[in-house]
Amino acid sequence: MGERGSNGGYRISGPVSAGLGGSRLMPTRDGGWFALTLIRDIDRELLPALFGDPDLDIRNADAIAAAVARHDCARLVETGRALGLPVASADEKPAAPPIEVLARGPHRERPTSHRPLVLDLSAIWAGPLAGHLFWQAGMEVVKVESLSRPDLIRRDDPTTFDLINQGKANVLVDLTDETEKAALIALIRRADVVIESSRPRALRHLGVDADALVRDVPGLVWLSITGHGATGDAANWVGIGNDCGVAGGLSRAMAALTGEMGYVGDAIADPLTGITAAREGLAALRSGVAQRIGLSMSAISAMALAEERQHDRAAIDAELRAWGTSAGAPFPLVQRRPLQAEVREIGADTARYLPELVRC
Repeated sequence: MGERGSNGGYRISGPVSAGLGGSRLMPTRDGGWFALTLIRDIDRELLPALFGDPDLDIRNADAIAAAVARHDCARLVETGRALGLPVASADEKPAAPPIEVLARGPHRERPTSHRPLVLDLSAIWAGPLAGHLFWQAGMEVVKVESLSRPDLIRRDDPTTFDLINQGKANVLVDLTDETEKAALIALIRRADVVIESSRPRALRHLGVDADALVRDVPGLVWLSITGHGATGDAANWVGIGNDCGVAGGLSRAMAALTGEMGYVGDAIADPLTGITAAREGLAALRSGVAQRIGLSMSAISAMALAEERQHDRAAIDAELRAWGTSAGAPFPLVQRRPLQAEVREIGADTARYLPELVRC
């Protein structure tokens, strides 16, 4: 997080997220605080439905804040999640455990010389960071991107993209093509670890049944990174690093110490979840037992806060107080690590891993 913040010249901005300011914390009519992340055009197009105002100026931050102030927080969160918007309340409780085993399958005994194959089907930061940590541990990591929806961070933050995707092979798949989807599933069956961050509906659309694959492929470790949980209604809620940190209680904890409501760090739920996913995935891989593990970004944020306070409450309180009282201050300067490996072009290794999909 320090590398990303210092590389981008990020500043601590209180109720506006660091970087491009794509997420905002706004007071509601009933005294709550509503987090709304707008990083896609489609999210803005849904704002009139969220507020019941067809004439809302969806490009005007002040108009959006005024609309938030006319509604109760719980209603906005409920409606926003039904619409597929990344939203949160500063007063909610995580809807799922931080880590849960969703399915188990047969055991696989791997020789000590075996180099695990990791397929990274995720995007943005949390999942790719987990893949990066697996690569640092010596594993073979393949980043799989969609022809129609490549990883957004490649465009929005190329420095971070390079850092967490260096050394990974890159495969490009047209997920609207049945032949290419079948080839991807065949590749999954050869893998040791799969990382993905899709909602259940998206996986079903791809014809991917994660639980069935785990029950069928010996030793397969499947990491499902979610905003708020991998089962029930929460599995369909959209979550981004900043609003998931709010849902995990970080902003309310900071406000209790400083009197200021704001974001803690920069999309902090992402790096917390990426590190946790790598830890849990490595333990599962070493066990040899096939399993699908669900990871909730909001619940992991809450878990991290609780664990830190158990170990050193004074230190975590001081850290939160610093974030709350330094509005406008730059992120701590952290020197970026030099790249240690090549960053492969999109689709550069498709022919190697999916030779049947070589395009003319």
